Amino acid sequence: MLVKDLSYVIGVDYGTDSVRSVLVNAQNGEEVASSVYFYPRWQQGQYCNAGINQFRQHPLDYMEGLEHTIKECVRKAGANVAAAVKGISVDTTGSTPVAVDKTGTPLALLPGFGENPNAMFVLWKDHTSVREAAEINEHATKFDTNYLQYVGGIYSSEWFWAKLLHVLREDAQVREAIYSWVEHCDWIPFLLTGGNDVMQMKRSVCAAGHKSLWAADFGGLPPDEFFASLDPLLQGFTERLFKDAYASDKAAGHLSQEWADRLGLSTEVVIGVGAFDAHMGAVGGQVEPYHLSKVMGTSTCDMLVAPTAEVENKLVRGICGQVPGSVIPGMMGLEAGQSAFGDTYAWFKNLLLWPLQQLLSQSQTISNETADALYQEISDKIIPELTNQAAQLPLSEQDAFAIDWFNGRRTPDANQVLKGAILGLGLGSDAPRVFKALVEATCFGAKKIVDRFNEQGVPVKGLIGLGGVAKKSPFIMQMMADVMNMPIRIHKSEQTCAIGAAMFAATAAGIYSRVEDAMEAMGQGFDAAYHPDATRAAIYAKRYEQYKAHGEAIEKLIPPATAQVTDIQEEAVR
Repeated sequence: MLVKDLSYVIGVDYGTDSVRSVLVNAQNGEEVASSVYFYPRWQQGQYCNAGINQFRQHPLDYMEGLEHTIKECVRKAGANVAAAVKGISVDTTGSTPVAVDKTGTPLALLPGFGENPNAMFVLWKDHTSVREAAEINEHATKFDTNYLQYVGGIYSSEWFWAKLLHVLREDAQVREAIYSWVEHCDWIPFLLTGGNDVMQMKRSVCAAGHKSLWAADFGGLPPDEFFASLDPLLQGFTERLFKDAYASDKAAGHLSQEWADRLGLSTEVVIGVGAFDAHMGAVGGQVEPYHLSKVMGTSTCDMLVAPTAEVENKLVRGICGQVPGSVIPGMMGLEAGQSAFGDTYAWFKNLLLWPLQQLLSQSQTISNETADALYQEISDKIIPELTNQAAQLPLSEQDAFAIDWFNGRRTPDANQVLKGAILGLGLGSDAPRVFKALVEATCFGAKKIVDRFNEQGVPVKGLIGLGGVAKKSPFIMQMMADVMNMPIRIHKSEQTCAIGAAMFAATAAGIYSRVEDAMEAMGQGFDAAYHPDATRAAIYAKRYEQYKAHGEAIEKLIPPATAQVTDIQEEAVR
């Protein structure tokens, strides 16, 4: 294959469990090679404690995965293709920040910190900082300027400042060594370009605007007074962060000699400014104005873009922010999402597997090898069989209900101490019926997000489904269409986040002048669409009203964040 006239780019997508890279033909979006690497320390459950909602990831997992997947793509593609790679861009989960020194090195990579969870990346789903988030929300009411206005009016424990304050309060060793606080999506491009001064790091407008309270209207971050008066531990921190933020069509630099040698690429390769996975995933999924792009995996991230001039004076309450250029440069990017989607189904699967996990190894009837094989076989079959059985159940207004806050609530109106619930159970409530209720709950939670956009004057005119759940479960997607009473199109690509990163790499490298041009040339289109069934939609409309009523009642029963955190911490000590 002659490639001298062709250009290739690499998109790197850091997910919760793994990192995947795709090497793509920049002319037509063809996926030439791909590779996936599962984080070994994360797979072993290291540095995590679900009992206190602590989820941390070691930077070595990220670095090893970066090298492995790109080298594997280069090996599969061949030397000729590797020589024509022009750009690399990266997306990550977020907000997933880490404490670094002046050189921008995560503390976990320094002597004495290698096993300290507080020196590692604080994963998006880590909710150890709910108290700090509550304090930020209360503190913001004391200022004439509303510094929360562009993040939906509510700061979340999943975000940058709450996590920083929690780590500073909790760990004196980290508190003494930290110089700055850096998002995962900003650190990887810095790493690839050989950065050694954190103050020279190009921070992404995506992370800065949606999670760090950065806004052009504020001249950057809120003033030091805002943070220092919240807690003196934060005094002076803004000076060690950033003033400027960049869209992802810009270059962060070129591949360093060290990483060029490690990856088998040229130092002429352009490294793009990073962003969060759902933002680049929306681009990879060919988002359109006023169409909600739903990246559906362990959680959901819902992205909507609109012409800035049409929505800049509309502030949508209770979402994860609205930031010019955070998805497509020149357009307003609005983010929402659910804290648990696929994670809800995984929780129920693990609940059903408990007897096998605990008892198979004790069996006197079968060998350990047979027990392991049986466990794996049943584990693989549970969700498909539950789906099959649930799809055959009749739909009734009297069916069991669930509330989908099993990992708190992201939007609308972030509250990470809320809890999930299952209601209306009887002696006939078997596993498929409970599973169906859980699926309905995640779909109802998704509809609450659409309703909030519509209520606040930003109309949702269509739905685009992306990610593993969207591709693998017609049952869930049909229910989504019925609950929303709107069609939902499913994008063809299996790797929309990585493909989106590749589109930004092609733009940053100058192959395209606008990311919209890269989307048009490299986009793979849609391969499925689900349309609402009128009869089922009418029943779901009535059940949705009950879902909202049940949710309101449950929310009133949940203690406030500060009280609940104290209870969790005391239980963990016991």
